[in-house]
Amino acid sequence: MNSPNDRSGRSDPATRGLAFGLAAYALWGVLPIYFKALAGVAPTDIVAHRIVWSLPFLAVLILSVGQSQAVRDALRNRRAMGLLMLTATLIGINWLLYVYAVTSGHILAASLGYYLNPLANVLLGRFILKERLTGAQWLAVALALCGVIALAIGALGQLWISLALCGSFALYGLLRKIAPVESLPGLAVETALLFPLAIAWLAWGAAAGTAIFGTTTAEAWLLTLAGIISTTPLLLFTAAARRLRYSTLGMLQFIAPTVQFILAVALYGERFTTAHGIAFGAIWVAIGIYVVSLVRQANPTITPPE
Repeated sequence: MNSPNDRSGRSDPATRGLAFGLAAYALWGVLPIYFKALAGVAPTDIVAHRIVWSLPFLAVLILSVGQSQAVRDALRNRRAMGLLMLTATLIGINWLLYVYAVTSGHILAASLGYYLNPLANVLLGRFILKERLTGAQWLAVALALCGVIALAIGALGQLWISLALCGSFALYGLLRKIAPVESLPGLAVETALLFPLAIAWLAWGAAAGTAIFGTTTAEAWLLTLAGIISTTPLLLFTAAARRLRYSTLGMLQFIAPTVQFILAVALYGERFTTAHGIAFGAIWVAIGIYVVSLVRQANPTITPPE
C-alpha cells in the first residue's frame, strides 16, 4: 500500500532532489566553523587531508551500497572519465580557494562567490541546457543580480576570490549533471584522481619537516575527520544536481551563503556594510518570487480565490 504522499509507490525524484539540495547547502553554510578551527594549518595541507581521508570513506560507502560495478563502468567509459578529470580539477581548485578564503578571514568574499553561483547556474541552465524560464523567474534573476552587484561594489578587493569560487563550482555542477555517472561513484573517481597529488604533497611536507597534522591534538583529529565532513555535503549536492532542474538548484544555493554571512558577521566579526543590507533584501525577494513561480508551475490547476 502506497503512502498518501507517494501515489506511484516510489518517491518523486524532484522531491528527493530538493531534500538533498537543502541538506547540502545547510551543511555548506556551517562549514566555515570547521575550517576556522584549522586556521593555523596551511590551506593546501587541509585540502590534501580532505582528499586523502575522503577516499577510504567513499570506498566504504561504495562497498556498503553495492556500487562497485558503477565505479568500474565509469572507469571504462571514456566520456565519463574525460568529464570526471575536468570536474576533479574544478573541485580541487574550488576547495583550495574556499579554505583559503575562510582561514584568511574572507568569509564574506566566499559567500559573495556563492551568491554569484546561483545566477551562473540559472544562466547555464538556460543557455547550455536549454531550460526555459518564465517572466517571473527572469525577474527573480534580475533582482538577485542587483543584490550581487551591491555586494561586489562593497567587496572589490576580494572580488577575485568570489569570481573564482563562482566559476569553478558552477562549471563543476554543470559537468557533473551531464556526466554519465551517479553521484557516489563519480565522486569516488574524482577523489581517486586527486589522491596521488594529495599524498605526494603531504609526503613532501613531512620530508621537509612540516607539521602536516597540525600542532595540536585537536587539529590532528579535525584533519582526520576532513573526509567525512567535506564529502557528505558534496555527495548530497551531486545527488540533487542529477534530480533537479539546474536553474532550481541554482536558487537553492542562496541558503549556504546566507548562513555564511550570518557566521561572518555575528560570530567572526567581519564588517557588515550598507551594500550587504541592500544585497540581502534584493536576494531574498528574488528567492521569494522564484519559489512562488516554481510552486505555480508544479500546480498549474491552482488558481487564486475570487
